[in-house]
Amino acid sequence: MIGRRAHLVTLDGMTSHKTPQTMKPATAAKKLGIYLEATPAEFQEGVVSRDELNALQADPPEWLRELRRNGPHPRQVVAARLGVSIGGLARGGITTPLTTEQINELKAESPDWLQRERATQAEVRKETARVKERDAQRREQH
Repeated sequence: MIGRRAHLVTLDGMTSHKTPQTMKPATAAKKLGIYLEATPAEFQEGVVSRDELNALQADPPEWLRELRRNGPHPRQVVAARLGVSIGGLARGGITTPLTTEQINELKAESPDWLQRERATQAEVRKETARVKERDAQRREQH
């Protein structure tokens, strides 16, 4: 039962401890900000408990530190590091995971599509901030 906690009922009708919440490796990889296919086989083939995820976040093993540092990185991380949306990556023709080195090369080259997508993303952020401010003012008036 992924994502749910189950109660075990003993023979005398009493409820015992809960089973730990687990998630698929893909979910855990997304929460860790790493590319699943680049993780060790034992990570890809198992399930990850909430406690295991917390332990990986609190004290990442060397393989996790290496993946975060050098990649390959999943789309959401590539997009964030380039300052564009995931859709912007696709429009720019970036459909595969990139390493940190490849991301840095793209930043240095600064192709036209990247400049356009960064400008678009900046406008989106500006509009989001404007709407948030407007909504806050409306709440204050009521």
